[in-house]
Amino acid sequence: MAVTSINYFIFMQALLGSIASFWNSSIGKKFIVAITGLMLVVFLLGHLSGNLLIFAGRDAFNEYAYFLHHMLHGVGVWIARIGLLGALVLHVVATIQLTIQNKASRTDYKVQKSQRSTLSSTLMIWSGLTILSFIVYHILHFTVRAGNDYNSVEYAIMLHGHKAHDAYTMVMHGFSWMPAVIAYVIAMISLCSHLSHGVASIFQTLGLRNKKSAAAIDLGAKLYTLIIFVGFLSVPLSIYFGFVK
Repeated sequence: MAVTSINYFIFMQALLGSIASFWNSSIGKKFIVAITGLMLVVFLLGHLSGNLLIFAGRDAFNEYAYFLHHMLHGVGVWIARIGLLGALVLHVVATIQLTIQNKASRTDYKVQKSQRSTLSSTLMIWSGLTILSFIVYHILHFTVRAGNDYNSVEYAIMLHGHKAHDAYTMVMHGFSWMPAVIAYVIAMISLCSHLSHGVASIFQTLGLRNKKSAAAIDLGAKLYTLIIFVGFLSVPLSIYFGFVK
């Protein structure tokens, strides 16, 4: 029994040491940024497909919202939230640490040689921080519902015999307020600025981008960014200008 405990301790120590070494290396951080970025890219497509149900009407959108919050008896949404939060935190922390490492190791010669990439990296950091700020606002607005009355009886409905939240009316009211729409537009511009460089970089980091695939990957990244930009902005703008009622 004692030998088993010692072996387990040695194994865990070696495992944690390997993880720490991987995390501390620039290659490890780049890989983490790529994998977490890929997770977030996939999530955005799924989130967009759900958001676009607003155009299908109140029932379709509320049924989608009800499904999300009751998936796996309500556990599914928390698994998704924790997973996405973990991916986001790792993505942000690894990106910031990589930027700090790059600045610390840069020489005057390298500054001249990589001025263009440095500008790109700087924009990535600022667009990333803008997106992060918006995520906090978005969660407070529609998830926590702080500073509004979206948790009131006004937004309580019956859906197929079950009590549910009127997510459709909440979103309609939320995007009838100009500051919320402006915040959303700024966030989408920042997000798509980030994606225009980040999506192609994922393939580069994972070793999937070469001379033959570069053109197709770059085109795919641009098309993906365009879909995200137009798709997400179509919801608040359509609501604010009265195309969806």
